Amino acid sequence: MVTGRFRFAVLTLMVMWSGAAIAQDAPSAAPGNQEALEKQVEELRSLVAQLSKRVESLEGRPTAKGASAEIAPESTTVIAGVGGQPVAQTIQSTSGAPPSGEHGATDFLRGTTLNLMLDGYYGYNFNSPVGRVNLLRAYDVSSNSFSLNQATVVLERAPDVSVGRRFGARVDLQYGQATETVQGSASNELRPQTYRPVFQAYGTYIAPVGSGLTVDFGKWASSLGVEGNYNKDQINYSRSYWFDFLPFYHMGFRTSYNLTQKVNVAYWIVNGAQQTEDFNGFKSQAFIFTLKPISTVSWNVNYYFGQEQPDVVPVLNPEFPAGPTQPGLPTTPVVPTPNGREHIFDTYVAWNATPKLTLVAEGDYVINRVFSNSAPAHVSGGAAYARYQLTPKFAVAGRAEYLSDRGGLFSGATQALKETTVTTEYKFGDGFLTRLEWRRDFSNQAFFRTQTPGELKKDQNTLELGMIWWWGQKQGSW
Repeated sequence: MVTGRFRFAVLTLMVMWSGAAIAQDAPSAAPGNQEALEKQVEELRSLVAQLSKRVESLEGRPTAKGASAEIAPESTTVIAGVGGQPVAQTIQSTSGAPPSGEHGATDFLRGTTLNLMLDGYYGYNFNSPVGRVNLLRAYDVSSNSFSLNQATVVLERAPDVSVGRRFGARVDLQYGQATETVQGSASNELRPQTYRPVFQAYGTYIAPVGSGLTVDFGKWASSLGVEGNYNKDQINYSRSYWFDFLPFYHMGFRTSYNLTQKVNVAYWIVNGAQQTEDFNGFKSQAFIFTLKPISTVSWNVNYYFGQEQPDVVPVLNPEFPAGPTQPGLPTTPVVPTPNGREHIFDTYVAWNATPKLTLVAEGDYVINRVFSNSAPAHVSGGAAYARYQLTPKFAVAGRAEYLSDRGGLFSGATQALKETTVTTEYKFGDGFLTRLEWRRDFSNQAFFRTQTPGELKKDQNTLELGMIWWWGQKQGSW
């Protein structure tokens, strides 16, 4: 089947050939042939008129699904002259532009970013532990195994007050080992299978109050602790004890407001820590302060409190349709009902000492009671980070931390935990980097597993190679 574009080209060539022939013959035409010449010119004009109508009909014809919507070039000039005088003007095509007053289909995605990340690693634990399991790790949990840490899709349409858009939304879908860490435990989610792939999902509205009051509703990553979820934005490949211990995410409302250009305050009211569905009737709260005294320093001071013990028994093997409409919803209370509070004091400061050197320090104190009159469990300590960009592609980083776990709130045993990490990073380009990391975990108690069941050591040493790919329109940290 001959396409409109091809027919257009054929007719154009015919017109150009006819015009050239007439122009060539015109000087030698005898007076007796003037009438024949004028007749040819009229026929040529008629042909051009038919060509114009044909182009108009092609431009207005709808295209089949999956076919190109382009019929003709944006502008094609057809000129056939007699003695240098044009007999047809430029034919304009508007097939590439929407009709006046209408928006193109791409406007639907204007201001929206689609971003993807793939994060994998190979690690080796020199203790050769039974089951090839690295203890006290948040994400790099496997030894002597090629592992998929994260496969992530992030879809975001952020608010932009400068163009009159005060609302937006974001959805982060996550798969892999990291998903099982942050959302796979029935100890904090009544129905983890329901929400497991959805790491974040929230909508935003910026109310026209003062400098702009930002209100979010949904599920979002916690800002307690300096480290975050996405490896491409972190200093080291493995995560600290504090990232593993502090909340990963929350579900509820949060608001933030810039008091000045240097001071931001935020307030949260949420179900709790790692509770997409609340497992008790108490709503946890947080007060977040972000200070930027100078352009190179950012300081966060955070206080979070709530009840972090469930008052119902999870249904691990739900039967359907017996009981509630949806399987897994709990109906058995915990007796006596825990009513103790958890308090988290968290602060961290980041300083870009030079364009190449970044220094970070974090301090934390956590106290928790199962019942209001029970003995508390305490977790305290902190971490220090340093990163130096040796060349545009190569960087080195280090981390040292201490965690006092009195009562076993973090590790299940009373002990003093320490770890040191050295990380080298090579960035092949914007969108692909690798990290080679040596880490040593050690304790004042025999806690870490070995290749012999029941035999424990006071330390474990690991070597890991992490590889991270990412692409999409979102700039900066995710």
